[in-house]
Amino acid sequence: MVTSDMEIDIEQISRELSALEQFVDALPEKAFGLGIRVLIAALLFFVGSKLIKLVRRITKKSLQRASAETGVIQFLDGLIKVGLYGLLILMIAGNFGFDATGVVALVGSAGVTVGLALQGSLSNLAGGVLILMLKPFKVGDYIAESGHGTEGTVKEIGIFYSRFETPDGKTVVLPNGSLANNAITNASYAPFRRVDLKIGIAYDADIKAAKQALLAVLEQDADVMRTEPVQVFVDDLADSAVVLGMRCFCENAKYWDVRWRLLENAKLALDAAQIEIPFAQMDVHVKEEKGVSV
Repeated sequence: MVTSDMEIDIEQISRELSALEQFVDALPEKAFGLGIRVLIAALLFFVGSKLIKLVRRITKKSLQRASAETGVIQFLDGLIKVGLYGLLILMIAGNFGFDATGVVALVGSAGVTVGLALQGSLSNLAGGVLILMLKPFKVGDYIAESGHGTEGTVKEIGIFYSRFETPDGKTVVLPNGSLANNAITNASYAPFRRVDLKIGIAYDADIKAAKQALLAVLEQDADVMRTEPVQVFVDDLADSAVVLGMRCFCENAKYWDVRWRLLENAKLALDAAQIEIPFAQMDVHVKEEKGVSV
């Protein structure tokens, strides 16, 4: 009985040793095959990347010759990049023995789960498409967005996100879904923009003299449009000042320069006319009571 058990153990050990020996013998061949596949994958990625860049470059030039908007070119370029790199990854996976059809079928069968996981990204993608179709703004426009309070110049409209540059030089990236669902104020929609200024003068100042001084500032500025009326008016009777409004139009690109220059010249003009510009003050009155020395 003991001899029989020993014979069984010896046979099992022999089989295991034989299997190990076969694995060791086949190891160089398997390693060589894996190395070849890695080399082919690297070659595929290198050549594929070059071809993708070539396709993107040709597409960009074709769209530019067709006078397509910069935002459309950027969006389609991003879409082509994502699609072609996804196809390249499937080809490389197939080189390692993965069934590309099976992977696609698996992704399709898990569509609901994937859709929920990518809900935000899909919303941003749809938002980008809506922006390009409805054109509430384009690259180069100066806009203000209500959702995040962002205000700046549009620099890029991507597949999922758009990039802005604020007046102080910061770069802000916002999701397209948010831009498509919030109110957008586009200051570049028209070729010109209205400049509104408010300046307070003292209650005992000569209003007519102040209005004449400010009107002269508007009329003498070279960048104020002559085709649109300029106005100076009493805008408000505030607590400590009579607020005068100044209104004119200028080119979009010159808005900030015109605004800053008009404010400076308005202050100089009022000073020259000896018209006071009041500022917030606090008067402290000390009351003496009988029997109390202060």
